Amino acid sequence: MPSLIRQEKFLLAALLVAIGAYLVEHTILEAGKTAALLAAVALILVIVLVSTRVAHHAEILAHKVGDPYGTMILTLSAVAVEVIILAILMSDSNSPTLVRDTIYSAVMLDINGILGLAALLGGLRHGEQPYNDNSGKTYGVMILTAMGISMVVPEFIPMDRWHYYSAFTICAMIALYALFLRMQVGPHSYFFSYSYPRAAAKPPAEGGHAPQDGAEGSTAKSITVILIGVVLIGALAEFMSAFMGTGLAGSGAPPALMAVVVAGISAAPEILTALRAALRNRMQAVVNIAMGASLSTVILTVPVMEGIALYTGQPFVMAMTSVQTVMVTITLIAAAINLNDGETNAIEGMTHFVLFATFIMLTMLGL
Repeated sequence: MPSLIRQEKFLLAALLVAIGAYLVEHTILEAGKTAALLAAVALILVIVLVSTRVAHHAEILAHKVGDPYGTMILTLSAVAVEVIILAILMSDSNSPTLVRDTIYSAVMLDINGILGLAALLGGLRHGEQPYNDNSGKTYGVMILTAMGISMVVPEFIPMDRWHYYSAFTICAMIALYALFLRMQVGPHSYFFSYSYPRAAAKPPAEGGHAPQDGAEGSTAKSITVILIGVVLIGALAEFMSAFMGTGLAGSGAPPALMAVVVAGISAAPEILTALRAALRNRMQAVVNIAMGASLSTVILTVPVMEGIALYTGQPFVMAMTSVQTVMVTITLIAAAINLNDGETNAIEGMTHFVLFATFIMLTMLGL
């Protein structure tokens, strides 16, 4: 038990923070915008720490089952965190574009931020890094189709018929994901895996022991921690939403800042995992994480949020702005070219990272 507490100290600290936030919520809100904003930043940091533990145990499960199942578990855990935070924020926010901006931000962060930085750093260390080009092509066309259906076409749907198209979008996303899931774990699973040269096993240090599948690697423990972590993130997000709403009121902050925060929180563990994989010359894991997270964000978040819109009778603005459409188009074209030959390099990584920097600049300009 003491070792378990040491390993999961972040979860224990998060539980204490959640209890403290519940007890002092009204006091902080009455203390003014500065106190509320500081509290929101502190909660964001705690949420990121909890999400890293969720990702860590998702990685443990991933290592047990291997690719493509492993990266699928990791991306699904991140999307679950994002959907929970979004649903909570939507209950406290009157922004009709929060869902759209969050999905757009997540795609920019996953493809241009994660893939770009990982390919850049990995390319500088290892040169050209191989992966299965079938995965990049499959992810790319699925993301293009899903975003086109859910975030471009709605611009042309009359407002008095939005609920019909929302219902269609839910069915389309479910159908796309069902087929994709069957491909990913079925007869086409080899699309999303790559056979690396087998490394020589290192003998244990003198007097040491080979690693055992003990408490740290326990499947039951990993599943339990993931579930507890997701619940804690939901509770912390509730208070973070209230504090950030008060702290940013009338501050002139970019309208999409909250969306970027949500996307960043859910992607934080993926960034660390992808960078470690790239530096170890495991680019297939990076492609699966970056492109898989983008696809999962669109194809799973959209039906959940559209379902909420149909239930409440209040539609969201899902159609992307002209700037967002242009950025997504450039990103997917660049990804289609870069992920077409089965190898990445530093130049390809730099192109995506520059696009990510452009996305940050446009966000700061309120575009």
